[in-house]
Amino acid sequence: MSAPAPSPLAIVDAEPLPRQDEVLTDAALAFVAELHRNFTGRRDELLTRRKDRRAEIASTSTLDFRPETAEIRAADWKVAPAPAALNDRRVEITGPTDRKMTINALNSGAKVWLADFEDASAPTWENVVLGQLNLIDAYERRIDFTDARSGKSYALKDADQLATVVMRPRGWHLEERHLQFDGRPVPGALVDFGLYFFHNAQRLIDLGKGPYFYLPKTESYLEARLWNDIFVFAQDYVGIPQGTVRATVLIETITAAYEMEEILFELKDHAAGLNAGRWDYLFSIVKNFRDGGAKFVLPDRNAVTMTAPFMRAYTELLVRTCHKRGAHAIGGMAAFIPSRRDAEVNKVAFEKVKADKDREAGDGFDGSWVAHPDLVPIAMASFDAVLGDKPNQKDRLREDVSVAPGDLIAIDSLDAKPTYAGLVSAVQVGTRYIEAWLRGLGAVAIFNLMEDAATAEISRSQIWQWINAEVVFENGEKATAELARKVAAEELAAIRAEIGEEAFAAGKWQQAHDLLLKVSLDADYADFLTLPAYDQLVG
Repeated sequence: MSAPAPSPLAIVDAEPLPRQDEVLTDAALAFVAELHRNFTGRRDELLTRRKDRRAEIASTSTLDFRPETAEIRAADWKVAPAPAALNDRRVEITGPTDRKMTINALNSGAKVWLADFEDASAPTWENVVLGQLNLIDAYERRIDFTDARSGKSYALKDADQLATVVMRPRGWHLEERHLQFDGRPVPGALVDFGLYFFHNAQRLIDLGKGPYFYLPKTESYLEARLWNDIFVFAQDYVGIPQGTVRATVLIETITAAYEMEEILFELKDHAAGLNAGRWDYLFSIVKNFRDGGAKFVLPDRNAVTMTAPFMRAYTELLVRTCHKRGAHAIGGMAAFIPSRRDAEVNKVAFEKVKADKDREAGDGFDGSWVAHPDLVPIAMASFDAVLGDKPNQKDRLREDVSVAPGDLIAIDSLDAKPTYAGLVSAVQVGTRYIEAWLRGLGAVAIFNLMEDAATAEISRSQIWQWINAEVVFENGEKATAELARKVAAEELAAIRAEIGEEAFAAGKWQQAHDLLLKVSLDADYADFLTLPAYDQLVG
């Protein structure tokens, strides 16, 4: 298909960036414009459908597998076989696409790098455009980096030692205010996907790989259908074979957990697998069942381990579903950041990471995520012990797994309650993450964990839920707006004392404090924290 001329109504509303013309070419912008014109209307309809579904849940306090798709679940079908570059995914590393991370992730020894334009990246225009440029430079092997503080230099290893890139665009709910066509902003998902695909699809084919994607925040099989139609259109547009694109869908919303088979079916020729995303999944449970009463109240986030009965139901159903349909099942994140100063902290954390990865490998997962290169060998050992020389364990069908609809939302099967310390932790982590996000950082080390936007979402959602459910903590204090404000004020004062007046003034601490309280206390619950936060993001 020949590319049309760029729209005269295309507006890039941002200060120029170094080398931006290599990314924002006329041809690339024309492709993004075509995506926008062909698919943004359907995206808008699906966002409306999300609200309708949430209203149904509010009125019924339940979910079930979809009756209208029973035939798909009963039929015998498989997704397309995995391409060679995605057949062995036993360890995947995640992180944003800044220059240093790009090199370190590719060099990490992981099989896959999730190159993240979503929750691990604050969507400043600089991060959006220069992140694309870093990936182009990596594929062209013209990327290097010297740390200005340490003087240490970074460069790529040989091609056969580099991780395969699976790129994650933004979720459907976010707009990209810096790029407009026909008088309205383009969805961030189409900007991220469009620029990456247009510039790199053929490059990646030439490298023996392909344009591979992680799809975030999916809430229904109809959203997967939209992505599939985008992939078909995009492959025709640039003239590459259908089925070259492969997508792994994050099952990180409670509604998607009831539609896993349908999601794989919709993406059939382009499906690579499903992933279990813990924090966004918990956030989605709170969001959808936030007014469902005491039985849906989640305890402190760190008390909700993957061995909780409702989380076991979710992960075991995911493995069974994927392997039944010939797809990869990818496990959750090990978010620990090793300490350079405390060997004992590392010892305890590494043992927990090993136990987590041993469990996933034993359950039948084909791979798992880590947030730091030092965790790659630990996760690799867990999967090596189970896989040996096999690239995956899709032959383990897990037909022993049987999950009823109620099992996925049996929150009250967990023997844990919200605590006052949990409230303090939610305020601490939420404040610190939002402050960094407002400065343009999406992946942030907080208390030895690599946190991303999902962390802040679960933090503020739990504060909201506990207050609205009138939770009484173990110390006798009741969760109220006044208590949350008191804890938040104490945390702000503690941060000021910890970092000093100058650093405090240079940051966005008051702004972060105010925003956390707004999204935690407003009666009108915001669907995503990043929507009001984006209005305050500079750049």
